[in-house]
Amino acid sequence: MPNFLLEVGTEELPASFLSSAVQQWKQRIPQSLLAHDLTSDAVEVYGTPRRLAVLITGLPAQQPHKEEEIKGPPAQAAFKDGKPTPAASGFAKKQGVDVADFEIRPTEKGEFIFVRKNTPGRPVAEILTEFVKEWIFSLEGKRFMRWGDGDVKFSRPIRWLVALLDDAVLPIELESGSQVIKSDRLTHSHRVLHPQTVTISQANDYLTTLRSAFVVVDADERANTIKQQVISSVQNLNGYVEIYPDLLEEVTNLVEFPSVVVGKFEADFLELPTEVITTVMVSHQRYFPVFKSKNSKELLPYFVTISNGDPAKADIIAVGNERVIRARLADGKFFYDSDLKKPLESFLPQLEKVTFQEDLGSVRAKVERICQNAEILTAQLQLSQEENLNIQRAALLCKADLVSQMVYEFPELQGIMGEKYAAKSGEPPEVATAIFEHYLPRNAGDNLPQTLTGQIVGLADKLDTLVSIFGLGMIPTSSSDPFALRRAANAIINITWFGNLTINLQQLIEEIASNFATTYNQNSGKLSTALKDFFLQRIRTLLQEEKSIDYDLVNAVLGENDPEYAERALKDLLDVRDRALFLQEIRNDGTLDKIYETVNRSTRLAAQGDLDFIQLNPTVAVNPELFQKSSEQALYDGLIELVPETESAKRSRNYRQLVSALLKISPAVGNFFDGVQSVLVMDSNPEIKCNRLHLLGLIRNHARVLADFGAVVKKM
Repeated sequence: MPNFLLEVGTEELPASFLSSAVQQWKQRIPQSLLAHDLTSDAVEVYGTPRRLAVLITGLPAQQPHKEEEIKGPPAQAAFKDGKPTPAASGFAKKQGVDVADFEIRPTEKGEFIFVRKNTPGRPVAEILTEFVKEWIFSLEGKRFMRWGDGDVKFSRPIRWLVALLDDAVLPIELESGSQVIKSDRLTHSHRVLHPQTVTISQANDYLTTLRSAFVVVDADERANTIKQQVISSVQNLNGYVEIYPDLLEEVTNLVEFPSVVVGKFEADFLELPTEVITTVMVSHQRYFPVFKSKNSKELLPYFVTISNGDPAKADIIAVGNERVIRARLADGKFFYDSDLKKPLESFLPQLEKVTFQEDLGSVRAKVERICQNAEILTAQLQLSQEENLNIQRAALLCKADLVSQMVYEFPELQGIMGEKYAAKSGEPPEVATAIFEHYLPRNAGDNLPQTLTGQIVGLADKLDTLVSIFGLGMIPTSSSDPFALRRAANAIINITWFGNLTINLQQLIEEIASNFATTYNQNSGKLSTALKDFFLQRIRTLLQEEKSIDYDLVNAVLGENDPEYAERALKDLLDVRDRALFLQEIRNDGTLDKIYETVNRSTRLAAQGDLDFIQLNPTVAVNPELFQKSSEQALYDGLIELVPETESAKRSRNYRQLVSALLKISPAVGNFFDGVQSVLVMDSNPEIKCNRLHLLGLIRNHARVLADFGAVVKKM
């Protein structure tokens, strides 16, 4: 069975595009083959900085023949007075058949034209020739460029093309203006170690041919080689190297034949904060730092870099890299020493010159809003004077390091240097830590702030961003969220849940939105409503995706178009979390099934009564003198016993207590409906009917303390 090789040779591709392109081809090429009824044994996609390739093995020689039945226009429209109409002629032409081949058959919608069409399978070589351009130019990525004098765009200029079906070259041409690239069996090997072109005899020889020319096309193989060499290289140094996954992926896509180079720098630079050194190495130079041990944050004066050059010249390569890292660290030391010459607070005036957002003013103005928001939060949480002082101080200084020389040069260090400089300036440890923590989480999977001060300042900052950007009408869409507002809202909810902070988010939104609206002449009510809806969406998403709560149980705690539940969720984020988790727990252990019929049957009938959702006390809502059956009295007595259990559950959020009480009353509800002393709820006497509906309404109301059971789907 034939094997097909396609290699697109280019100038050096960006590492990020290479990763993306490989994944795109892994997904699209098998789909493309299946869409044309082509099977294969395997589709392997490869990539290096100078090439993107796919090797497809076990292809058929041609497509299978296809026999299909195609439905055409109604017979009435296809023929008039026994003669074919333009509709019939057009259908015949499109399908490549004669009108005489038509079959007229009855259907549920009348008589229609049908044709049987036999399509012979095309040779696989013909189909693959058509696929190549589509596969190449359907790739997506950032900053595509034209080359030559044509309009064709790709990540980098294409320089050669290999297209082999077994040992035969498929004739393919890529044109970019006057430049024409024709397919061949010639490929380019390693620039340094094997600068000559290489001939690929047949598709299956691809990996071995290029490996002999010092090109490892399999990215997984390169990554494993790098990992093993890096770990091995520091054994003689008695050090430890952490293999950062993102860095490993990047350097893998920057080399074709990896080799490890170990370099060193002066130990004096180790006086710099570890974060500065590792940022220079990892983010800017793509080096692996060397630590004293696995659990140590102390560095050794060495680094490991991955070379695409001649391993025999590792010493020369190391000297060049040492020169670079020495200069970068010298810059870092200069910035660090200069920044430390004045206290962190002295940077605040410079924040006036840094714009947060064109219509929102400077970062200094944002700091004032953060301080104001932090004050609202501390008042809500009724924190101590000492806690309030630390929070206000951290809020004031949280952005000060943005105008330091170090952060200007290395923006990744924002917050990190703020913490270092605050500590050096004599600020309390709580304040210094909070300056770093208020940025957390910085990305998906990042840590949340651990200290109360860090949590409050982080909430104050993120609330300001959300309210301010929403206030300008820049609400995220499904495809655009340039200010990462979803991430900010998720962080606010997760920090609240993690810290078990008893904040009233609805009140916070309204007060902060009102302050913003007053300052910027906006509609406070409209802004608050938009923000509340946005947060409810995020709560729903986090409960389902991060807490693994079933969708119907999320609907039950948030209510389906029920303002009462929505308001309750925003007023108490801890409560909505706990109720959702508890509902999932009792579904998993079977308890939910035991109370489902009791609550839902009562709820459905109670909807025909006029009892409000708030009332829990049967002595207020029900008249025992109207009872006619003992089952009514038994249910009434059970409801009286249920009241203190429900009230206690509301206070303590111990919803197991409420569910236990509902289980206890279930037999009384069953007897009320189906027992010997069962009653007809919809009695002809309106007073008795109303009284019985109120009994059922009370059951509904007690259950509503936990959730809207009408939204719960019974599992079969």
